[in-house]
Amino acid sequence: MDTQRLIALIVFSASGFFLWEAWQKHNHPIVPPATAITAPSAVAQNGVPSASAVPVPSAPSSAAAAVPGSVPAAPNAIVPSTGKRISVVTDKLSVELDTQGADIHSVTLLQHTARGDKTKPFSLMQEKASAYFVTQSGLLGDALPNHTATWVLAGDKSDVKSGDKFDLGTSDKLEVTFTNNDVPNVVASKTYTFKRNSYVVDVRYDIKNDSANPLNPTAYFQFVRDSNPPEGESSGGNPFTGISTFTGPAVYTEAKKFQKVAFSDIDKSKTEYPKEVTDGWVAIVQHYFVSAWLPAANVKRENFTTKWEKLYTAGMKVPMAAIAAGATGSLNMPLYMGPQEQENLKTLAPGLDLVVDYGWLHILAYPMFLVLSWIHNIVGNWGWTIIIFTILIKLVFFPLNQKAGKSMAHMKQMAPKIEAMKARYGDDKLKMNQAMMEMYKTEKINPLGGCLPILIQMPFFIALYWVLLSAVELRNAPWMGWITDLSTPDPIYVLPALMGISMFIQTKLQPAPPDPVQAKVMMIMPLVFSVMFFFFPAGLVLYWTMQNILTIIQQWYINKTIGAPLAAKPAKR
Repeated sequence: MDTQRLIALIVFSASGFFLWEAWQKHNHPIVPPATAITAPSAVAQNGVPSASAVPVPSAPSSAAAAVPGSVPAAPNAIVPSTGKRISVVTDKLSVELDTQGADIHSVTLLQHTARGDKTKPFSLMQEKASAYFVTQSGLLGDALPNHTATWVLAGDKSDVKSGDKFDLGTSDKLEVTFTNNDVPNVVASKTYTFKRNSYVVDVRYDIKNDSANPLNPTAYFQFVRDSNPPEGESSGGNPFTGISTFTGPAVYTEAKKFQKVAFSDIDKSKTEYPKEVTDGWVAIVQHYFVSAWLPAANVKRENFTTKWEKLYTAGMKVPMAAIAAGATGSLNMPLYMGPQEQENLKTLAPGLDLVVDYGWLHILAYPMFLVLSWIHNIVGNWGWTIIIFTILIKLVFFPLNQKAGKSMAHMKQMAPKIEAMKARYGDDKLKMNQAMMEMYKTEKINPLGGCLPILIQMPFFIALYWVLLSAVELRNAPWMGWITDLSTPDPIYVLPALMGISMFIQTKLQPAPPDPVQAKVMMIMPLVFSVMFFFFPAGLVLYWTMQNILTIIQQWYINKTIGAPLAAKPAKR
């Protein structure tokens, strides 16, 4: 295939990829950022919230609290909670708990730095007008306390003051228990269990029924957040391609597997995930991180997603076994709040690793990630890992690239003949094409030989793009010198410039197109691609640049060892 078609193939393949991504984004648009956090009140029957009225998101209520067990009226903006805030610190998490609702209102990941400021840890959950994301849980039925009720710390922590801090110390586990006895003769306890070296926090309800009647409670667990992009992300995604990573709810079930639930689908009530199930989990997914409720298998639950004003909820309701008079009932719900570390997620729940979104090329991307991880375990640097991986990819495709290189070298030697044909036939395109096809046949040139490797390798390039874009392991991973984060663009554009230079050298090693206009387009392409790659992760540009350098070496060798004999070979008549 002549060079202009080869270049066109590359351009159209890349363009097709980005158009596909843009189409997906168009069909799942990002909801405009919320300007305030509000939530309407739900109607309660006899002062007891019904299963349909709760759960709902509610911003922290004012001092005018509702009757325990009912949903408070929504304020017009975020109003500070009247409860006490305490902190729990482990080696991985810093969590703020509020006695109002006994819920998590802030989560900081201590081993991950904030985007753009490595002196600060990353905030996964927080309460801000521009970034509202909290957990809520509670009990339904029999006037039991929900996420609006007031709880108190149990045991020797009952005299806690706002701002008090608890940590693991030398222990491997820390339990923080809240209690509520608003219902006569019923004591509800909510216990958080924090563990060393873990992003999983167990949330357990214990209900002691000292009344004369049985209880039939249902527990609910939900995330509440706005639609604003998470910390360090922009709503527009990549400014050149328009590609953005997914932020929003996700549901996994054995029946439907992994399903993303776009905020826009919740707006339109077009969610299609299974509701009544006995397996799976519910999560909020964002770039590099995930928060997920992980119930035990074979436990009946109801998945739900809702929108209230500017807030969205995603969670599940889990019926508890009936609690007889004088008995105690319990329910435990693991909560994961941390990075999308694939191998760790696979051990926590079936399908949880699928939150690392490799798109439609997961079947290629995941094995590539495993190979990259294996190399990184040896060399300890993600930049050198990408370089070594590029060499391995080049070796795998060496036979194809060698065949394509020979075809290009052969075509380059035919350039004088093509120029002669152009002079002979002028503007007669039909005769020109017929003569070229005859020349291909005589010289035994395969016009498709130059583009076949590009077609085969393009899916691998796209898959690697998603690996480098999605793998949290590359977040804030340095290479050397000015490259301090391979998951973000080169800050001074050195790698894109080197990529453009390498692409220009490649162009000079390939056969020139006979059309002067096409020749000029081909010379401009390196500049166009350099500008495009300004906005790509530095790790991907490093891969592409290294790929170009290896291709240059291979093509130069082919031209020297194969092109010269072809030039000396007598032309066939």
